Amino acid sequence: MADEINTLEDLAQVAGIEAAPEVEITPREPVRDELGRSYATGKRKDAVARVWIKPGSGKVMVNGKEQNTYFARPVLQMILAQPFGITNTEGQFDVYATVKGGGLSGQAGAVKHGISKALQLYDPSLRGALKAAGFLTRDSRVVERKKYGKAKARKSFQFSKR
Repeated sequence: MADEINTLEDLAQVAGIEAAPEVEITPREPVRDELGRSYATGKRKDAVARVWIKPGSGKVMVNGKEQNTYFARPVLQMILAQPFGITNTEGQFDVYATVKGGGLSGQAGAVKHGISKALQLYDPSLRGALKAAGFLTRDSRVVERKKYGKAKARKSFQFSKR
């Protein structure tokens, strides 16, 4: 085993081709508007959320209402707090969101997705933690459409032999 291949250059020499030139990796730049905010769109089921984040005291406004008023159930409030918990930024950003469509659960998931994308745009170093937790992936599960000849999407009408 005197002819061991340890590097790309060794492999290129064995194959008889030129080694690829070094590629310069540029770090991601933060994306912010003139007011210092980052904007992102989050989606879940039929809900679409437009989310703006900016540095602040941790206030969350959804459709002009406080988070505790709009999402009254503690589970939904916990869902909104997850991106901040993963990135250790609790209480550091103010969130303003407008949500349309779907129900409360889908809307909470859409706002969470939007917050995660906006955080990643505001500070690109948070991308790794958010991606590892799966918060940047859009949950593509939606309600299946109703088919003709069926009671619902898959349920059939009751069968009668006679």
